[in-house]
Amino acid sequence: MATPIIRPEALYFSDDGSIPNSKYPLLVYRNVFSKNGDAGAEWLEKTFASNHWTNSWRNGVYSFHHYHSTSHEVLGIYSGSALLHLGGEHGKKVDVHAGDVIVIPAGVGHKNLGDEGNFGVVGAYPDGRSYDLKKGAPEDRPQVLENIAAVPFPSHDPLYGKDRGLHLVWQ
Repeated sequence: MATPIIRPEALYFSDDGSIPNSKYPLLVYRNVFSKNGDAGAEWLEKTFASNHWTNSWRNGVYSFHHYHSTSHEVLGIYSGSALLHLGGEHGKKVDVHAGDVIVIPAGVGHKNLGDEGNFGVVGAYPDGRSYDLKKGAPEDRPQVLENIAAVPFPSHDPLYGKDRGLHLVWQ
């Protein structure tokens, strides 16, 4: 029997002059896996890699607004919880918990406002793309807009594979 596809929350953010954000919405998949701790991290790494999202790491989310202009990013929460500020200073504050997965389009800001319960995240990038770290500096603006426009559309959703998940929302 096929795994049911959970439709993600789609959060849209406008360019705020500092954080460019994206025409694509940030996606929040709620409660899509039940393993916690190392078992959850391993499940995320395996699932992401099987869907061509690699170059993975384990850590948390920085406590300052930042974004990536050279790649989309997926974050899978395998332990704890956090309040994230998404979309830059004028964005939205969102609680995330173990079992949630967030797909962040290139250019969309994210920041950790506080976490608890040994907050743990697996991050990965479509086709193992290299990523940069941008904080909204005015001098970066022309280049990051070029970079974001050049980021390829992912061939697979990090959870559901080809032609499902983000492909149904990022049209």
